[in-house]
Amino acid sequence: MATGIEKAPASRAGAHTLIGSSIVIDGEISGGEDLVVLGTVKGRISLKENLVVEGSGVIEADIESAAIEVAGQVTGNIVASEKVELKADSKVVGDIRSPRILIADGAVFRGSVDMDVKGK
Repeated sequence: MATGIEKAPASRAGAHTLIGSSIVIDGEISGGEDLVVLGTVKGRISLKENLVVEGSGVIEADIESAAIEVAGQVTGNIVASEKVELKADSKVVGDIRSPRILIADGAVFRGSVDMDVKGK
């Protein structure tokens, strides 16, 4: 396992992978479990489950996931099959496509929103 990436035991409910705050990943991430980002990811993220970008997290990538919660910064297009939530103090530059979108007071968003995902 790569240093800085911690995997929760598979037997624990709500298991996820954590990318630590000092880690920088340049490339593609794909998988079938939840991912929590405290560090930096550049490239592309494709997940079957959920993505959480914590306050220290920086994403420079296009993202596809079931549900996405952003408290940090994202530059790139976002596609979520369930929902996207932008927390207060988050910053997103890119287009969002999802059936449900929540934008908290204090979040910064520059891009377009498409909530008609039936023809995905």
